[in-house]
Amino acid sequence: MSDTIRDTVILGSGCAGLTAAIYTARANLKPLVLEGHEPGGQLSITTLVENFPGWPEGIQGPDLIENMRKQASRFGADFRLGHLATADLTKHPFVLNLGNETIHTRTLIIASGASARWLGLPSEQALIGHGVSSCATCDGFFFSGREIAVVGGGDSAMEEALFLTRFASKVTLIHRRDHFRASRIMLDRAIAHPKIVFMANTVIEEVLGVEQREVTGVRLRDTLTGVESELSVSGLFLGIGHIPNAAMFAGQLDLDEDGYIKTHGNVFTRVPGVYACGDVQDRRYRQAITAAGTGCMAALEAEKYLEEHGR
Repeated sequence: MSDTIRDTVILGSGCAGLTAAIYTARANLKPLVLEGHEPGGQLSITTLVENFPGWPEGIQGPDLIENMRKQASRFGADFRLGHLATADLTKHPFVLNLGNETIHTRTLIIASGASARWLGLPSEQALIGHGVSSCATCDGFFFSGREIAVVGGGDSAMEEALFLTRFASKVTLIHRRDHFRASRIMLDRAIAHPKIVFMANTVIEEVLGVEQREVTGVRLRDTLTGVESELSVSGLFLGIGHIPNAAMFAGQLDLDEDGYIKTHGNVFTRVPGVYACGDVQDRRYRQAITAAGTGCMAALEAEKYLEEHGR
């Protein structure tokens, strides 16, 4: 039975999961990495990454992920395609059900990330990384001096729009209703900013520029009149939030009102031996480097936990 029990399993293969894999593999824990629905996480659909330390000329997102994966593999990490169906964290070792296989593990590192909410338009999906983005902090710099659009009506959208004014010449904030979920202070800041223009009661029907492989504008529809129009922009940012991939742990781990895993001491969950890192527990920063940092923390804590329990 002991031969079938893993010392550590890592859920997710983005920056957090791969960093955890590097550290646990170097500690000879022979981690199993379950790559999840989106192998590589959000960086796998990102083009140029210019803010990850050590790459002065920048690096393509998929290349950064592949380098990290190779590094973890070099130290003995075991990668497997697949995702978690259910988990039982009331037993120890923990029981992970993959649908067609059951895995037992002494420690669990949850790095399953968060998926950006998208509009669901084919044209939008075709232009992700080519002018369509869900991260202003990551990609705002590329739109210096250009006109761009932000979609959303909550605090996330206001934060994105305000941040993008540092680079863009004009930011058009598009919202499907005439009232906003954003807090009063955030909404007032956005309204007062001279670079931000509001378009309420408006939805995006199509992102233009698919043939050119870069965003050239958006086709809009007024939800009250049905009248369609086009807006010329060089970039489209989604500010409609993220969905943490943590629903399978509801009732076993503490989740906040939006489904993010609650942690204390950076990566500890309420179940000893279970750690959460990266975007599945970080609703504030959501950066590759912060995800990598918490992935390191989770790995070190898992190693310490195993040592304390005689492994």
